[in-house]
Amino acid sequence: MEKSNEKLRSEGVVAEKFLEAPSEDSFADLFHIFSPQLVAFFRSRGCELFLAEDLAQEVMLTVYSKAAQLRDRTMFRGWLFKIARSALGRHYGKQTREVAMTDVTRRLATAGHQPAATPAFEFFHWMAFLDSDERELMRLRFVEEWEYNEIAAAQDVPIGTVQWRVFNAKKKLAPFLTTRQNILQKAA
Repeated sequence: MEKSNEKLRSEGVVAEKFLEAPSEDSFADLFHIFSPQLVAFFRSRGCELFLAEDLAQEVMLTVYSKAAQLRDRTMFRGWLFKIARSALGRHYGKQTREVAMTDVTRRLATAGHQPAATPAFEFFHWMAFLDSDERELMRLRFVEEWEYNEIAAAQDVPIGTVQWRVFNAKKKLAPFLTTRQNILQKAA
């Protein structure tokens, strides 16, 4: 406990030194302390090491260029990790847009040629009952197989919000799925 308090105090001193007098030296100290934490933050969210390091550098560049905008210096650490969450969300958003144009188009084309009663056909049929935001969420969760935390980061919302939205979309689909299951059971 004492060691963790000491670490936080030294982080605060280094951050305050940089915020008071931004220079190459004060930024180097800041980078030395926070960059490994940012890499660990990104790695814990599934990023490969090279990507985690790139994102950490992007965050530190943002900190360097926008440090004057920080109003409450005691909130430096929270501000830093908010920038990190935003960088991760932008990365996922960019990645989704890049993949979406090729991969989703291919999936839709192949799903459109699937005969009725195949899982792909049924999935796209069910999605017609949802609005566009719900369809996107369900696609990310069940087609792209993203974890809740990845979706939350990409959409810059709390993980609980994502879980709640998936729950509500499933709830919206439940009457249609129950009817389909009942028809299949009666036919058997």
